Amino acid sequence: MIRTLEDLMYQVSDLFMAPVLVLLVVLFFYSLYALGGFFVQGVQRNRGAVQFRRLLNDGLQPGTDTPKGYPLAALAVKNSSITKDELDVAALGEMEAVRMVSRVAPMLGLIATMIPMGPALKSLSDGDVQGISENLIVAFSAVIFGLVVASITFFIASTKKKWLAQELVALLPHVEKRSGRAAEEKGALREAS
Repeated sequence: MIRTLEDLMYQVSDLFMAPVLVLLVVLFFYSLYALGGFFVQGVQRNRGAVQFRRLLNDGLQPGTDTPKGYPLAALAVKNSSITKDELDVAALGEMEAVRMVSRVAPMLGLIATMIPMGPALKSLSDGDVQGISENLIVAFSAVIFGLVVASITFFIASTKKKWLAQELVALLPHVEKRSGRAAEEKGALREAS
């Protein structure tokens, strides 16, 4: 009974190998895509820094052109009734994909490392050196892919987190001032009626 269960688990785990390897390759290409977008946003933020400061000095007037690379500023200008909490949620949304990939990629790399270890150990007991090397090549390549993907996306997520925090800190006084004015206007309308 136990032996049958072990064999079943071995066979099922072997079925995961191909999808995990495909996912690792897809995540690798996603990390390169995200890295390209990250560099473009960095250039946009650098070029738009003066325009962003001007936008803040003007008080986030609706209809004002927002500099590229500042997604929270664009959201605050577009929606004059936006709250701090909504900006926080938008900031988290901006980073969610790279944060998720930076956490999932090492796990997938570990899964793809452990699956071929069973056949490698079986090859070792059978004295099949070629079988050992083939399985270990797959195992080590998978973990390297997972760690490279995680490293790239972790760097992107960390830097974007800093960018978004700086943008949020700069926007909050203006957003809170607009919220205060809106509350005063509502109070004045209630008193008038």
